[in-house]
Amino acid sequence: MKLHEYQAKQVFAEAGLPTPGSALATTVDEVVEAAEDLGYPVAVKAQVHVGGRGKAGGIKLAENESEVREAAESILGMDLKGYTVEKVLVEEAVDFTNELYVGVTMDRGEGEPVVMVSEQGGVDIEEVAHENPDAIVREHVDPAFGLHPYQARKAVYDAGIDQDVAGDVAKIVQTVYELWDDSDATEVEINPVMITSDREAVAADAVMKIDEDALFRQPDFADMEEEAAEDELEAKANDYGFDYVRLDGNVGIIGNGAGLVMTTLDLVDYYGGKPANFLDIGGGAKAERVTNALDMVFSDENVDAVVFNIFGGITRGDEVAKGINAALEQFDEIPKPVVVRLAGTNAAEGREILNDDLVTVEETLEGAVQRTVEYANEEGDQ
Repeated sequence: MKLHEYQAKQVFAEAGLPTPGSALATTVDEVVEAAEDLGYPVAVKAQVHVGGRGKAGGIKLAENESEVREAAESILGMDLKGYTVEKVLVEEAVDFTNELYVGVTMDRGEGEPVVMVSEQGGVDIEEVAHENPDAIVREHVDPAFGLHPYQARKAVYDAGIDQDVAGDVAKIVQTVYELWDDSDATEVEINPVMITSDREAVAADAVMKIDEDALFRQPDFADMEEEAAEDELEAKANDYGFDYVRLDGNVGIIGNGAGLVMTTLDLVDYYGGKPANFLDIGGGAKAERVTNALDMVFSDENVDAVVFNIFGGITRGDEVAKGINAALEQFDEIPKPVVVRLAGTNAAEGREILNDDLVTVEETLEGAVQRTVEYANEEGDQ
């Protein structure tokens, strides 16, 4: 479960991390009022679960009432990488001289948490890791003992942080790790930690992702879950009991197993397409679940074509095919091309049953993905 920035900032502030003054707003007038209360200049920041908000026009600085009103009118209601912006964070602007990166996640290769510090903050950390991996200092942590203060100081010094702020940044690193550990988080990061002109370290951004399987022992975060849900599709996924992640492509993907879906995502990318989602409908493919899955994918305006990757195990392929037919027959018109690949028990029988007036049937996954990418490209060019 990913928190919105404003939610994560609340958690940060309660933990003692230095954050700019801010207020949440959902209307232009609320934005103006918040800016007046905070004092200019302010930043108006779209609250959506996407990266690169600034480059996409989702973050704007304002020096006065006219500018903040213009920023609010521009951002509220905008489509930001497929998400409609319904709320913004109005925040005190920070006069900074440097931007750093601090983050904690699990290094599954090492089987330990890893603390990361870099002097190259304020940009996509994945891009930094790719282009200049030595710019990110990594300090692994024994979870039995936690992050020792000397490890936080070492990571900061190894990253080349200026000595006059190194102590403050080390405290931030320590607190971020403790938050990660106490919150059952999968990821906590601040990008950037801004060093102000007064040589203070401030958490100018906030990212927190909580392990959903641990929410039963994190009641405060469980209460935030519904509010953190990004949009109607994610809310539907929760209602339907699907594992769903919205992406920024145009190829809708439905499968009955996480491994099948991940493989399909990789192949869509390999054949030049862009996945629009990860959608695992779980075991079997009964008509109701298929209908719900199609409802979700068809509701995504970015989707131009859909691929089903279904493996018939305990649920046989002929039963799966009947479920897909029944689901599609409920639509007066199929709004987007649908390609189906069936494998496993009674797959051949299932392919015979599938209504080829409603779907395109492919025997191989490679063929199904290639056909879907072709359909998506054709639809996207129209």
